[in-house]
Amino acid sequence: MALCEATELSPTDCLELAKMLQARRKPADALAWVERGLALEKKQSSSFAEHDLAKLKRDLLVKLGRGDAALEAAWADFRAHPSKYSYADLIRYVPEGECAVWHNKAMDAAAGADLYSLIELWLETKEIERLVERLRGARDDEIEGISHYATEPVAKQLAKTHADVAGKVYRALGMRILKAKKSKYYDAALANFEDARRCYERAGLGGKWEDLVEAVRAAHHRKTGFMVGFEDLVAGAGPSARPTFFERAKARWSTLPER
Repeated sequence: MALCEATELSPTDCLELAKMLQARRKPADALAWVERGLALEKKQSSSFAEHDLAKLKRDLLVKLGRGDAALEAAWADFRAHPSKYSYADLIRYVPEGECAVWHNKAMDAAAGADLYSLIELWLETKEIERLVERLRGARDDEIEGISHYATEPVAKQLAKTHADVAGKVYRALGMRILKAKKSKYYDAALANFEDARRCYERAGLGGKWEDLVEAVRAAHHRKTGFMVGFEDLVAGAGPSARPTFFERAKARWSTLPER
C-alpha cells in the first residue's frame, strides 16, 4: 500500500490491493480500494480491470450486508452493457422470488442494444419471440456484419419454427463470406445458401430465393470458382446432393480388382 501511494496508481494496482484486503477479511478496506480503482478507470481508460473491479465491488457489498446496493450496481452495469454475461451477473444478486420480475425488466431494458449482444442474450435466455421480431426488422447488411459464431446457432434454432427468419439469417451467412472474398470458405457459403433456399421454400417465400439468386449473380458473377457451384445449386444440385467422401471412396474401391 505504501509503495502504491508513492507511485502513480493504476486500476489494476487497486484491484490487487482490494483482493489482498478481501483475503485478510477486511471487506470495508477492500471496498475503498475498489472505489479508487473504478474512479481511476474512468479517468485513465487504460486497463482491463473495470469488469473485475465491478464484480468484486458487488461481492464486497453483499459481504457487508448491502445486498440492495450490489443489485443496484449490477443493474447499472447491465443497462450500460446488456449481454448474456452481465445478465448472469445481475440475476446472482436478485432476491429469491423476484427473478421473473427482474428478468422481464432486463429484457425490456436490453431492447436497444446492438444485435450481436441481443442474439447471444435472447438465445441464452430463450426469449425466442423477442429475437425473431428483432431479426425480422433487421437490415440484411446488419446481420451480415455479425460473426457466424453468433448467427449460425440462431439459424439452426429457428429453421423449424420460424423458417422465414432462418432463411434471412442463412442468406446473411453466405453473403458475409462472399463479400469478404474468402474463397476457402465458398463451400460453406454454398451450404448456407442451400439452407436459405430450403427455409424460404418451407415458409412459402420462393420469391425471396429468386431475389437472392439475382443478387448473387449481379454482385459476384466474377467469382467463377464460386459461381459454378452456385449455378449447380440453382439447378437443384446443391452440396447436400453430392456424394460424401466416404461414398466416393467406397464407389472407387468397388471398381478395384481383388488381390
